Amino acid sequence: MMPVQSPTEPLPPSLLPARRFLSLFLPSWPTDYLKRAEPALAQAPLALYEPIKGGLRLAALDAQAAAAGLRIGQNLADARAMLPGLVVREINRPQLEAAFADFADWHSNASPLVAVLGDVTAFGDLVLDITGVAHLFGGEAPMLRTLLTRLRALGYTVAGAIAPTIGAAWAVSHFARSQVVADNDLTAVLDALPVGALRLSDSQIAGLNQMGLTSLGQLRPRPRKPLQARFGLSLLTRLDQAYGLLEERLNPRLPLAERHAERRFPDPIGLLDDVLMTTRDLAIQLGLRLEGEGLGGQAFHLFLYRVDHKVMTLSVNSARVTRDADHISALFNNRAERLAGEYDPGFGIDMIRLAVSSVGSLDATQLGAFADDGGTADLDQLQDRMSSRLGPMAVLRTQLVASHIPERAARLVPALVHAASPASPPGPPLLRPLRLLPVPEPVAINAEVPDGLPASMIWRRVSYRITKAAGPERLGAEWWRSGQRLTLLPLPPPQPPEPGEKPVPPPYVPQLAPFDPEAATRDYYRIEDAQGRRFWIFRNGLYAPGTSPDWYLHGLFA
Repeated sequence: MMPVQSPTEPLPPSLLPARRFLSLFLPSWPTDYLKRAEPALAQAPLALYEPIKGGLRLAALDAQAAAAGLRIGQNLADARAMLPGLVVREINRPQLEAAFADFADWHSNASPLVAVLGDVTAFGDLVLDITGVAHLFGGEAPMLRTLLTRLRALGYTVAGAIAPTIGAAWAVSHFARSQVVADNDLTAVLDALPVGALRLSDSQIAGLNQMGLTSLGQLRPRPRKPLQARFGLSLLTRLDQAYGLLEERLNPRLPLAERHAERRFPDPIGLLDDVLMTTRDLAIQLGLRLEGEGLGGQAFHLFLYRVDHKVMTLSVNSARVTRDADHISALFNNRAERLAGEYDPGFGIDMIRLAVSSVGSLDATQLGAFADDGGTADLDQLQDRMSSRLGPMAVLRTQLVASHIPERAARLVPALVHAASPASPPGPPLLRPLRLLPVPEPVAINAEVPDGLPASMIWRRVSYRITKAAGPERLGAEWWRSGQRLTLLPLPPPQPPEPGEKPVPPPYVPQLAPFDPEAATRDYYRIEDAQGRRFWIFRNGLYAPGTSPDWYLHGLFA
């Protein structure tokens, strides 16, 4: 049986995680956000209500309303009677959640790993992983002070804490003064906090208080099996996560980009040309770093941090891995031309970050007289720029498909997609027309014998006298494709329409018949008429006595 650890005994250092987390608690976020959006609301106490259980009850309060004795969950009529000058608004939770998500993304200028901690509420709690970041602010204490100061200057009520675990940082920010908790002080600080600091449900907190367990120091040495049987495994999980015995992972909103370059401005900028010039400088810095590591990137992301705690993002992709600063900046220039009408710097941009993802090995490029790549690099860069300006689905290329049915042997894919085409099967090269019709067109054929070479053809009500013919070349059915429809172009994912707008149909949907293996055996002929025009026709299905087979024109030779 394991010995029970005393409340004052520190945890073994080997069990403590090496990471550091910063928690920001904004208890009045909904009302503070509305006051910033509508400054006139700051003249009187503000409360937000929502219909609950057939009545209107308070869902959020500002500091003035809370100081007057109002509480969350109180009936709205009682609140108005207690505070006649109270200003009330109905809470809009989706709007507040979206605004708080943008608010969280803005904090990625302090740490690349930022998450909304929605265990208790969908807005009001932020957690930043500041491992290896605090030295940029002069240490953990100056970093915490900087973040709290700038939020309070914006009009937000905020408290914060730094601790070695997410649970501990959240607990201290909610139930203690703002502070930095060292690894060795974790146990002592948490033991003094109430049991509600574990992010438990109201029923769990009430049950623990009925047992006389009001602090974490009283709860921690208790036998675990009775606690689990009465309160569930979640109680022990939260307890172990707070004290560092069990790892709690952060779920960041923005993907982590380990390689990035950034620039902060003493005075905010707003012109798009200034943003693009800075982007080129950052692309040079990022390219030099990638060159030192022998890497290149295919996805580049630009983050514009506005002074009104919002962040704008812009991403471009490259067909092949690159670290060419000129090419990267050209991609963003082309995308900016396309999105110029949507560019809104707000009150200014005080920081720009350029990050790269989807990295891969990239050897140094020889620029001497004997360097020759056949022009493929220039073609790829041209496709990248056109895709960035016109959209990825506007520039397509042909990709081969493993199929011997002609119309199934190729499809159109975005030019940015670099997928290897299947290798050609061994054997002599097949003669194929230069122009292949997207859908075979029916023709009328006259032959000397039913299964012999064609003698004349009628196509689009024009008669052609056949002087030469070669064939047949038989293509059998692909029985495993029964019932499948030919996909010439992959459809884009459906986008939900904006409120009040009609859904936009996809740009191109080929209406082709499903594949029928019973009628897919084809005998192809190469024919030439009296004027020297050459066609590629086929007889569909196997010939049977007493039947009239169907003939189709599939392509035209040069």
